[in-house]
Amino acid sequence: MFFLPGTHKEHGLTYSPLKALVSPRPVGWISSQSANKITNLSPYSFFNAIAELPPMVMFISAPDIREENKGGQKDSLANILETGEFGVNIVGMAQAEQMVRTSRNVTSGTDEFDLAGLTKKSGEKISVPLVAGAPAHLECKYYDHITLPNNGHGQHSVMVMGTIVGIHIDDAVIKNGRIDVSLYQPVARLGYKDYAAIYDVFEMTP
Repeated sequence: MFFLPGTHKEHGLTYSPLKALVSPRPVGWISSQSANKITNLSPYSFFNAIAELPPMVMFISAPDIREENKGGQKDSLANILETGEFGVNIVGMAQAEQMVRTSRNVTSGTDEFDLAGLTKKSGEKISVPLVAGAPAHLECKYYDHITLPNNGHGQHSVMVMGTIVGIHIDDAVIKNGRIDVSLYQPVARLGYKDYAAIYDVFEMTP
């Protein structure tokens, strides 16, 4: 099968297969806070590390779909542009259900930590709270953002880049001086409503 982007339905595909094809993708569970100390916590599936030196990450914020702010900036993006800080909370299987709860479309100003029954943990280098109990956290300072091309509806997604200024790791997931992902089974996003967790790890050498 071959088709042009946007024509998938003409080829028997109910939904665009892009997210299913480009998978698994790590979940960026982004915590942010407004200048008025209103906290936000949301998962982003277009997320990844983009450099090791200096250590940097990025995530994509799509246009808001809530009727109250349709097409505008999501709370995470607005908060980060306002304060210049955000946290990345690594999602293991133990946090999967709570992570999904924070993906709900709720009224602006809702504290998703409270919504999902999560406890806040203070950062060392940023004022943004982190998710207590997560296997790891990345404290980030805003670096830059790029507005992506029009999505065909007069709206734009935004790529947010941040520099990592602090790293937290639960000692329980460190084995022989290395991170052992089998000890927390990182959750990844697939296509549609599907997720995956890493249980089976193998090593290969060139």
